[in-house]
Amino acid sequence: MKTIDRALVWFRRDLRADDHAALYHALRDARAVWCVFVFDTEILDALPSRADRRVEFIWHAVTELAAALEALGGGLTVLHGRARDLVPAHARALGVDAVYTNHDYEPQAIARDAAVEATLAADDRRLRTFKDQVVCERDEVLTQAGAPYTVFTPYRTAWLKRVDDFFLKSYPIARHAAALAPDAGRTIPSLASMGFETTNLQALKIPLGASGARTLFDDFVQRIDAYKERRDFPAVRGPSYLSVHLRFGTISIRELARAARARGTEGAQGWLSELVWRDFYFQILWHNPHVTTRSFKPEYDALHFTDRADRFAAWCEGRTGYPLVDAAMRQLNTSGYMHNRLRMVAASFLVKDLHVHWRQGEQYFADHLNDFDLSANNGGWQWAASTGCDAQPYFRIFNPVSQSEKFDADGRFIRMYVPELARVPGKYIHAPWTLPPLDQQAAGAVIGRDYPAPIVDHAQAREEALAIYAAVKGRKADA
Repeated sequence: MKTIDRALVWFRRDLRADDHAALYHALRDARAVWCVFVFDTEILDALPSRADRRVEFIWHAVTELAAALEALGGGLTVLHGRARDLVPAHARALGVDAVYTNHDYEPQAIARDAAVEATLAADDRRLRTFKDQVVCERDEVLTQAGAPYTVFTPYRTAWLKRVDDFFLKSYPIARHAAALAPDAGRTIPSLASMGFETTNLQALKIPLGASGARTLFDDFVQRIDAYKERRDFPAVRGPSYLSVHLRFGTISIRELARAARARGTEGAQGWLSELVWRDFYFQILWHNPHVTTRSFKPEYDALHFTDRADRFAAWCEGRTGYPLVDAAMRQLNTSGYMHNRLRMVAASFLVKDLHVHWRQGEQYFADHLNDFDLSANNGGWQWAASTGCDAQPYFRIFNPVSQSEKFDADGRFIRMYVPELARVPGKYIHAPWTLPPLDQQAAGAVIGRDYPAPIVDHAQAREEALAIYAAVKGRKADA
């Protein structure tokens, strides 16, 4: 094996300077280590808007990362263009022996990395990649028959048995930082220079960068024991709010899993299960890349939906007439965030009440969620649409009213995002069309004028959905 004297670390969705696998290995292997991040136009050009909170989030995280690396004696070169071209060119300019980076599991990223590896190899350079964004990857958790799991509960059981201190070990950076080489003095491209606009990200007071992730984590540790009791209620501070930080790697998944495992309480174990779900969907995507274009269960590709544009637009804009669904969609549109319970409710409603194909909802979430992750987003939508692995059975359909009554009983969350219902009495806020007409007038919430009438009747829509799915199940049986 060729000795590595000079190395380049390519940051991607791992925007931190601690507990970082690729950076650690580069610092251990090489005498001199440079660092680079690329605002990749192959990704940026595909975004639907020039005002994208995720790009701004990344910009702040990269700015903080550059400062952290500088404080360690190094620096960060930040480039804008096609990563598959710029990374090999930068490696050539620096004369490095290898480029170090962390694994990515998405099909587009796999193709990009293969292209980079080929270009580097033509220059007699290597691409070295490491596991970093998950605890268990690829084939690390398999059934006794050596097959990937497709049902979560046995996967979680096997994951918990497999994961030990080795899987959760930290990759310390500071003690090896002497190998870091300073940056050549390039400035970080501005959002405007890359064709992007500032958003309301900072007005939303979302803690940014690795320091923001630390602030959120420190806060969550103080309330993690109550996680299981609080996590399903959108008006309550129950979740960790770390999903966007996990998405862009401003905090280490290993650190979070270590903390949850060490805590050992029911709440901490419940949160650890959510981290296991994340690994589960990554390995589903790795072993089944067809899910990016088709149903996990092929027979469900035959589902016939009406795909009515008016219904889809009403769902997107939060004007379906079902308050909890509308509040969820308005939260997403205004903040880029949606509570996990509401993601399930909104997804079920689109597919099984409005009979719009789940692919349309999947894409809408992909375009708007700050924490969009292909594997989790696809897995969640296929779960809700009953087309995926370990999916919700097609005959279990969320009732948007009873979900509202159960998880937002006093209507606090609804009133936050659907202010036209602010004066509706709590007894009626989940189904405001049942409020007597005179009371609607008094509350300033006349149905059909101030707030939409229900776009569909849930009971009728449910029966129609059952027929749509039954037709496919019957076709499978006949095949």
